[in-house]
Amino acid sequence: MSQIELNLPDIGEGVTEGEMVKWLVSEGDQVEADQPVAEIMTDKATVEVPVARPGKITSFKVNVGDMIPVGGTMLLMEAGSASAQKTKEEPAKATKPEATTQKQAAPSTQTQSKEISPPVAEVTVLATPATRRLAREMNVDINQITGTGLAGRVSREDVMNYQKSSESGSAAPARTLSIPSMNYQTFNGDLEERVPLRGIRKKIAANMQMAKQVIPHFTLMDEANVTELVKTRKQAKEAGAAYGVKVTYLPYIMKALIATVREYPMFNASIDDEAGEIVNKNYFNIGFAADTPTGLMVPVVHNADQKNILQLSQEITTLAGKARDGKLALNEMKGATITITNIGSIGGSYATPIINHPEVAILGMYKIVTKPVWNGSEFVPTPMMNFTVTADHRLIDGAVAANFLKAFFKKIENPSELFLHMV
Repeated sequence: MSQIELNLPDIGEGVTEGEMVKWLVSEGDQVEADQPVAEIMTDKATVEVPVARPGKITSFKVNVGDMIPVGGTMLLMEAGSASAQKTKEEPAKATKPEATTQKQAAPSTQTQSKEISPPVAEVTVLATPATRRLAREMNVDINQITGTGLAGRVSREDVMNYQKSSESGSAAPARTLSIPSMNYQTFNGDLEERVPLRGIRKKIAANMQMAKQVIPHFTLMDEANVTELVKTRKQAKEAGAAYGVKVTYLPYIMKALIATVREYPMFNASIDDEAGEIVNKNYFNIGFAADTPTGLMVPVVHNADQKNILQLSQEITTLAGKARDGKLALNEMKGATITITNIGSIGGSYATPIINHPEVAILGMYKIVTKPVWNGSEFVPTPMMNFTVTADHRLIDGAVAANFLKAFFKKIENPSELFLHMV
């Protein structure tokens, strides 16, 4: 029987490593083709990794809690009979040649005929997944390249120029990190604990730092009279219960946001820094921030403009549940055009959210507070809801953001008018 390696496949989206969360099989088990054998937590989601062919698990090469680079060996198995089940060409779903590690075939009957390419490097520079992949294919350490793009971003041209410089023998400029090294002093070591920054939390940290470096943020804050919205949602909540659907305020905010974005399409755009172009998007994929035990996740409701309140409510509930359980698929976190963060469900009056790059805006919604509001003759207890809009100042001016928020409030405060155009 031939020995087969199962390597961590290249899942895409710039994922370079994963944490072994759980083995779904034991050593000595017989497995079928396409059977999941392990759960891996990447910086995007928790995914199941299957084997491509039937066989017997002979040994595990990593332990639960270990970090595995893309292309790293997870386990060894003996291939089963070819007649038992058709052998697939690829070693695992989504495995790509460029993600494999440099390993030599053993001088035996082992079936290891995959292409060899450079291992994935630990990336400490700003670059798109496509640029990082190009660097791997060209056998270039992207961390040694001085980026010429915005905020030091490494472009495809930077990679190719670095390669040309290396081949010609000219010295390429060395890259120096802008983050200073810190000499952390321990004052009471018995009361301190160090844990690795890894998985989702590591990716969140990298994304937040990158977004703040690249995007010049500014935030506008104001409060809206949501008397009519509260009434409308209360009726819908009762009606939704008959369908087994929990109706919250978020679907209404999504609908009002979409209607406003139609008037101000630059809020639904993004900036392609490498190409120097504004990307206008004529579709509406709304991300919403979800607090989970492992960190902040942003599920995406695709084509939200084509769904009604009940459909949005059901999808939001489903996606939020998957996020809490760490079961979001990659496509359920991709493609957002603008994001909503609902701090109000937890508490807090205002915040200054960080934009989810490459988006150019994020809407914040906060708790509803009953306040005395003057109606011309007396103060009336009125439910008021705070909102913020944080925008990318490279594309959106302050006056435009102010008008955007004003137009949004008109729809929130008059949901019956909003319904005239609602799908």
